[in-house]
Amino acid sequence: MIFTETWLNNNIPSSAIELGGRSVYRADRTADDSGKRRGGGLFASQATLDSHTDMDSYTSSVLDHINTCFDNVTTVKHVKCFPNQKSWMNSEVRPLLKARDAAFKSGSAEEYNRARSKLKRGIRKAKLTFKHHIEEHFHNSDPRRMWKGIQAITDYKPTAQPTSSAFQPTELNHCFAHFDQSTGHFTPTTDSATAYSPLSISTMYVYSVFSRVDACKAAGPDGIRVLRACAGQLAQLFTDIFNLSLAQATVPTCLKTTTIVPVPKHSAAKCLNDFCPVALTPISMKCFEKLVLNHLTAHSLPIARTVLPTVLITKLSELGICTSPCRYILDFLTNRPQSVKLGNQVSSTLILNTGIPQGCVLSPLLYSLFTHDCAPLYNFNIFIKYADDTTVVGQIDNNNESAYREEIRNLAAWCATNNLTLNATKTEELIVDFRKSNSRRHLPVNINETEVERVSSFKFLGVHISEDLTWQQNKSALVKKAHQRLYFLRSLKKSHLSLGILTSFYRCITESILTNSITVWYGGSTVCERKALQRVVKTAQRITGTQLPAIEHLHHSRCLRRAHSIIKDSSHPSHKQFNLLPSRRRYRNLRTRTSRFWERPRFFRPDGLHPSRVGAAVLSENISRILHTI
Repeated sequence: MIFTETWLNNNIPSSAIELGGRSVYRADRTADDSGKRRGGGLFASQATLDSHTDMDSYTSSVLDHINTCFDNVTTVKHVKCFPNQKSWMNSEVRPLLKARDAAFKSGSAEEYNRARSKLKRGIRKAKLTFKHHIEEHFHNSDPRRMWKGIQAITDYKPTAQPTSSAFQPTELNHCFAHFDQSTGHFTPTTDSATAYSPLSISTMYVYSVFSRVDACKAAGPDGIRVLRACAGQLAQLFTDIFNLSLAQATVPTCLKTTTIVPVPKHSAAKCLNDFCPVALTPISMKCFEKLVLNHLTAHSLPIARTVLPTVLITKLSELGICTSPCRYILDFLTNRPQSVKLGNQVSSTLILNTGIPQGCVLSPLLYSLFTHDCAPLYNFNIFIKYADDTTVVGQIDNNNESAYREEIRNLAAWCATNNLTLNATKTEELIVDFRKSNSRRHLPVNINETEVERVSSFKFLGVHISEDLTWQQNKSALVKKAHQRLYFLRSLKKSHLSLGILTSFYRCITESILTNSITVWYGGSTVCERKALQRVVKTAQRITGTQLPAIEHLHHSRCLRRAHSIIKDSSHPSHKQFNLLPSRRRYRNLRTRTSRFWERPRFFRPDGLHPSRVGAAVLSENISRILHTI
């Protein structure tokens, strides 16, 4: 790889800078891009050997040169911030603070009172200036800076990341890594004519993706921070890298390097499994994955750490994906360097050949395709899959649980076949049974010779579902969480922020909590529970001094919105429930066996969400068993 930094203008043709036997790419900066009269040009010559390009050396040289150029033109400043430093503190308040301290040491009461009065006026003026500064961000449609200012006013402190721990990074790295001793081989199922037809990406496509990169996100292991700022200059160079990578079905090692930052699941981590691995991957690779993802999803195709890449590629081939993307994805998932960073400590690097890396753009789609064949054996049972969580809903008639238990055994066998771990210790079972007490006999469920814990309620996608289908526990959790957010609203009120900011803060922080899945549980809540929710709204009204929408009104509008979306979506499972009457003006009521569905609605009518489907099955039968695994 040869790089030459030059000064170019539009009058210099490309033929003037050609190198014998080399592929030369020019990236001129126009006056609009660089802000200079002459733009800086970058030439990249791709070194080849026997007509074969070494992708690792090619890509690493490009990344190193970009980082070198970035370090040469940037200045790093270290600013010391103290925990007790207020956000409104400025250069006008600091001299007044020093003058007050000097007056106190002098012993003169008159001088001290005069200095203290000036300090109070200076602090009041600084707070007012800071408030106007935040309101300007609100009116200028700059929500990022506005929320940062609001966090500073409310003294919001995010959960501190562990800088030191009883566990070493190397131990965590081995815990997060999974190894497969078997060596699999991918056999393409497509014909040879289309087996090696690589994808092709245009420069404008790469430029559009680079220009949408969030500049505030972490750069990742590659350290590239200028993809968005220099999208016009880097698009052509990275287009060549991406197309060569697709043609060779090889991902450069530097682009699939992963840095794991362990985040504790609890306040005090006691074991290695109490940490959640958060992966940092190169931003340039994320952009590349978006381009590949768009290609895969354009063909209307139907996050685990233990997924076998060879098994995944075989399933992708069976779904009709051509060989070129399959070979590329296989190389992307194998020989991945991984390290763990805990504070300032970094573990040794491990090379992984198993699992789908978290934090990658392709990971959700690949895992969904990997688990597409995990389906129930019986039509009256339901599998609800969300990321790596699976919920099995079984309908039981006449005390016959054979189908439900066979479904669980089939799920455990499928996980064992596909090298996935079904953790029985993190699996819970909820039984909904409205029969008489003398006929309630429920034998426990075993998974891999481990008895599954039976619970009276569990949390499903943020909603607490109880065995008696009441919403007392869900209401208590929502009210408690909403009251915690009202503290921040009071802090903003004390800072005399405008009414628009207070209302927006309430709608985003507090109301979003109260209305979480409101179409599911509000219809079955009691009057006492509804009043408790409305009291939170009234408290917020007293704080903001304006009228806020009631919870009942929000529930009504959300139900109408959900019904309209179901009517428009013919593929929705509940679309068939909306049948027009002969007059074509109203919809026909749902037919139910009992009046309980209408007298005490516990779920959204008709069933639109997965939990609603569970509720419909429960209300139409006497007993239902729900197995929820995390």
